[in-house]
Amino acid sequence: MSVLSKINGKIILQFLGILLIIEGLFMFTGIPISLYYCGNKCFSLLYSGLITSGTGGILYLLTRKAERNIGKREGYIIVTVAWLVISLFGTLPYLISNTIPNFTNAFFETISGFTTTGASILVDVESVPKGLLFWRSLTHWIGGMGIIVLSVAILPILGIGGMQLFVAEMPGTGITPDKLHPRITQTAKRLWLIYVILTVIEIILLLLGGMNLFDSLCHSFATMATGGFSTQNTSIAGYSPYIQYIIALFMIMAGTNFTLHYLGLHGKIREVWKNEEYRYYILFTFGFVVLITIFMILFSDIAAEKAFRDSLFQVVSIVTTTGFVTSDYLLWPGNLWIFIFLLMFIGGSAGSTAGGIKIARQILLLKNSALEFKRMIHPKAVIPVRFNGRAVPRDIIHMIMAFFLFYILIFFAGTFIMSLLGLDFDTAIGVTIASLGTIGPGIGSVGPIDNYSALPNVAKWLSAFLMLLGRLELFTVIILFSPSFWKK
Repeated sequence: MSVLSKINGKIILQFLGILLIIEGLFMFTGIPISLYYCGNKCFSLLYSGLITSGTGGILYLLTRKAERNIGKREGYIIVTVAWLVISLFGTLPYLISNTIPNFTNAFFETISGFTTTGASILVDVESVPKGLLFWRSLTHWIGGMGIIVLSVAILPILGIGGMQLFVAEMPGTGITPDKLHPRITQTAKRLWLIYVILTVIEIILLLLGGMNLFDSLCHSFATMATGGFSTQNTSIAGYSPYIQYIIALFMIMAGTNFTLHYLGLHGKIREVWKNEEYRYYILFTFGFVVLITIFMILFSDIAAEKAFRDSLFQVVSIVTTTGFVTSDYLLWPGNLWIFIFLLMFIGGSAGSTAGGIKIARQILLLKNSALEFKRMIHPKAVIPVRFNGRAVPRDIIHMIMAFFLFYILIFFAGTFIMSLLGLDFDTAIGVTIASLGTIGPGIGSVGPIDNYSALPNVAKWLSAFLMLLGRLELFTVIILFSPSFWKK
């Protein structure tokens, strides 16, 4: 008997149906904005929502008697396939409205939104209908915390367990043992509640800074998701210093482990600062901000406050993999863009909406490397790696080492293939790391003031695949290509 007969295919289709219903409902939320700005001419979100939720409803009804048991195999298949399916249906508003008539471009824009990459093929963002810009930003917000995590929060209503799905979509949470609640559904609910609260607070603060309601909604969605889609061609550069500082603050918060937000909201500020990853994250980020600010003041005629604000915003934007822009870092004096390129390999905190390698993984990797010298001197001694005062199991260390190795190998392979597709070396590097790290802007011809529209179609599909790999942190996708996964 083959392993395919052992996989619960009906529960996979049923869950995909649930996700499509949810996605369709999200599409409907943009209808009032479409009607307000362009009247009854803009029905693409309505039609898209009906098609998406209708397809989901049919899938759910056809599989309603499925055995409601999600194993590890089903979990990995559901998560990977789900991100592809929601991205596929997410193209409908662009295609039906003819805003992005090319399917490759529409899929690229959609998966870039859901994976919170923020890479765009749109040359003139401001000419896009407001309803579609809202949907574009909403794909960020849905993908930031994860549509699977949202679904896990409501699965008990349907009598379906969601542990395997949660682990498969948020593998980075396994780096640290912190939990918000013993039950995974309660953890998912708390994560989304914190996410919503922080989004609402940012919207209010942006409104107080003079940003209109539409832009406040879209930019808050993109900030908390660490996505980077803006409603303006110049991203955040055209807004006031107050708004830039507010967005920088919330990018920092979005790149922080959401468990720490939970502790902070309950007044446990000391526990937040005791967190080893958080301390490194804050000190490392501001260390680079100070360093770049000093260089900019010394080697350019930029005013001190502007130099600090630009360096703060861009360092935070890249470390948290958000990708918003206030200045073109490729034009900074003294090749300071090299620092920005190096920051693209860092990433935010584990358990945040940020992409990249993650601070926690790098801390543990460095600690383990340092301890190897002690182990060489004392080969019989048991010297564990400690993180936040607790010993980290060896299997976690091995997983991190494997992750880092795969990440670098994929980066080199992606760069090589992009070069074969005709991209110059700088652009090949920029596209690969910006896609894999879900950052958005890179270097070369995909820098902070450019976009991805000129890439060959094959390069766009490869970039989209790298975005998916980066969002699901490699293993969830790679495991499906392993022969052992399909064995009995």
